[in-house]
Amino acid sequence: MEEMNQAAWPVVGHHWAVELLHPLVQAGGPGPRHAYLLLGPPQIGKSTLARAFGAALLCPSSGPRPCGHCHSCQLTAKEGHPDFRLIQPTDREGRVDRANGILRVEAAEAIVHEAMLRPVEGSYKFILIQDMHRANDSFANKLLKTLEEPPAHVVLCLTAHDRTGLLPTIVSRCQLLELRPVAADLIARTLEDRGVADASEAQLLARLSNGRLGWAIVQLEGKQSRRQREEDLRSLWRLTRASRVERLAFGQSLSGKRENERLFGLLALWTGWWRDVMLAQAGCLDSCHNIDHQAEIQRDAQACASTDVQAFLYTLSQIEGYLRHTVNTALALDVLLLQLPRPVANR
Repeated sequence: MEEMNQAAWPVVGHHWAVELLHPLVQAGGPGPRHAYLLLGPPQIGKSTLARAFGAALLCPSSGPRPCGHCHSCQLTAKEGHPDFRLIQPTDREGRVDRANGILRVEAAEAIVHEAMLRPVEGSYKFILIQDMHRANDSFANKLLKTLEEPPAHVVLCLTAHDRTGLLPTIVSRCQLLELRPVAADLIARTLEDRGVADASEAQLLARLSNGRLGWAIVQLEGKQSRRQREEDLRSLWRLTRASRVERLAFGQSLSGKRENERLFGLLALWTGWWRDVMLAQAGCLDSCHNIDHQAEIQRDAQACASTDVQAFLYTLSQIEGYLRHTVNTALALDVLLLQLPRPVANR
């Protein structure tokens, strides 16, 4: 299974999901269901798994699928297969925008039309819909009709962060696969084996990734991401020792970025940092993620009260959930920043 997973299915981790899907698309297999919903945080591998599944489904090989060599596999790899359709969120001008765009009704109408057509080359049409949580009501309701009465030759694969932002009727008509974080050791080994990071950098990124290989790869691809992390950490350290006025001013500067994933990335960094501080306070410094800043973790662990750190982490998790729904962004950030732990000596 390990050899098949690494060679034919380019999926790192998620072996259980590959084991579930692999037999369904092999020659003589039972065949796939009409719809699948892959759930998990951003960059955990949902789209990678979905693409591998689609490639295997469209591959005509009599052996293990996908074979990776036939005409169908070559077309899929080049994103040119006529029976593989990718639907992504777009902005108002129709440009792909997975951070802030939405899935619009026009895309759902295109799916309905596509589903009515017979496959061009194989036995199936595979339609991958990314970020279903960014669908507007019109898109979701239109898609629901296809899910209720799907043509036999159509397989729909949806991805989303979680099921809370989806219509229950859509969730109930799909087979759910909830992807779990990949082990840090496996991510570090993968980065080293691919030659994209040395041992120390691979270990750091694996710890920081929270089980998301895609996130680690994105960090390696852009030096700006790593510089941004350092700037955000230094900003957090300043805020910890800043006055209430300075904290509120910083909150105001963030309040206009609610729809920007940059804000949620910053909150994730804060969560990781204060989790590390809490671990250090419990004597578990070796389990921290920010292993390149252990001295600063120890500093905050000694300076801040453990009850303040625990309370802030709870508030942080609550506020992050609220910000993804209807809430006053400025007020939520004010509450969060005023509860940011402060060194006991500075009170």
